[in-house]
Amino acid sequence: MIDWLRRKAQPEPTITLHGEPVPVVLRRLPQAKRLTLRLSPDGAEVRLTIPKWLPTAEALRFAHSRADWLAQQKARFAKPVEMGDGTALPFRGETVFITHRADAPRRIRLEGDRLIVGGPAEGLGPRVTRWLHAQAKECFAQDLAFYAARADLPTPPLALSNAKARWGSCSSTGAVRLNWRLIMAPDTVRRAVVAHEVTHLIHFDHSPAFHACLARLFEGDVAATNLWLKQNGRGLYSVLP
Repeated sequence: MIDWLRRKAQPEPTITLHGEPVPVVLRRLPQAKRLTLRLSPDGAEVRLTIPKWLPTAEALRFAHSRADWLAQQKARFAKPVEMGDGTALPFRGETVFITHRADAPRRIRLEGDRLIVGGPAEGLGPRVTRWLHAQAKECFAQDLAFYAARADLPTPPLALSNAKARWGSCSSTGAVRLNWRLIMAPDTVRRAVVAHEVTHLIHFDHSPAFHACLARLFEGDVAATNLWLKQNGRGLYSVLP
């Protein structure tokens, strides 16, 4: 291709928040009727959804005009927490403290509010993350089996996710994906998300029939668990491996 015909690569748009450039991810949707602006659940990017007819430059000008609001939203995010000896870690709605003992067995174990981690300090974070994944998978499997039986359905296939936009999802093939970070939330919150996805195996929408079915399947207060995620869900993303 002739050099002068090549279209120059456009730099990724960013907005500076608290002195840090944050990438702006644009999504142009044909069905969008207005511009929407929000931060991702972990605060790592600004998400800008725009109608098909709106010029990109105009959308970016709007985003920059709301930089102060975005900065206020980002300030609400908990500071990233790196795992190490003494780190306070949320687990099933409680707080546990990582306790590193080099001479302890490498198999991680929970003793009261202490998470005993043996072996070398190097790689401690990834080891704790793998333990959290295993705990999440075990709890999710039990929850899925419980709600599938209650719905008179076979237990669906399960996969863990680290999605930044969804706590759970259900594919048209019946596979359920659940965010491993829910293992840090209270049990009732985690179970509400699982019940939600099992309900999607019956109603693949959010119709009145879906909500009525979810109310029958889930034993707790759906509104209360949704409120907990709205108020505390961002904080679960502050935990780094």
